[in-house]
Amino acid sequence: MRLVVARCSVDYAGRLSAHLPLATRLLMLKSDGSVLVHSDGGSYKPLNWMSPPCTMSVVEPDTDQADAGVAEIWRVSQSKTGDVLLLSIHEVLHDSEHELGVDPGLQKDGVEAHLQKLLAEQIDVLGDGYSLVRREYMTAIGPVDILARDHQGASVAVEIKRRGDIDGVEQLTRYLELMNRDPLLAPVQGVFAAQEIKPQARTLAIDRGIRCVTLDYDALRGLDDSHSRLF
Repeated sequence: MRLVVARCSVDYAGRLSAHLPLATRLLMLKSDGSVLVHSDGGSYKPLNWMSPPCTMSVVEPDTDQADAGVAEIWRVSQSKTGDVLLLSIHEVLHDSEHELGVDPGLQKDGVEAHLQKLLAEQIDVLGDGYSLVRREYMTAIGPVDILARDHQGASVAVEIKRRGDIDGVEQLTRYLELMNRDPLLAPVQGVFAAQEIKPQARTLAIDRGIRCVTLDYDALRGLDDSHSRLF
């Protein structure tokens, strides 16, 4: 992983356009090709990013850009969509590379891991005609618990928690933002599934168009005759 702290401006061009004015930011260049732009606020969410597969090239600024203080321009191109992330670097304050090795991934607790396995085996709990694509579908920022398709063949990303709170909804939201950039998956619907979903999390999920599913652990294990409740 390469970590760069630089004064820069950022422009994103594609299906959506966005501009970040000149400021000091942290730029993360990961071995999978992804590039993320972070500020010192906003918690863990990047201000902008480009997910793989993508390529980066360094180009010289033109005369007007050089006169404005731009030292070099990083051009990051998305191979599938053609979207482009342009980082105009004015000054590099820090530049380092670190070998992180192979990450073992998030280790869920026993109940969450078992819920994921059971729901994958009984995917029709989500609705008639649902089918499993795979468990642990990898994105540039981590694995989605389950990738499925609904009765119409549309992609569905499922995030599973033992107790569903706002952080879980935020996590699924980030996955959906990335996955909906992939033309092979988009449009991707979201399902937030948990044994218990807090009211604030449910409200936020509904506001973002994410469906909530309350899971009955015992019913999934076949220990009683009740069924998971869908909301």
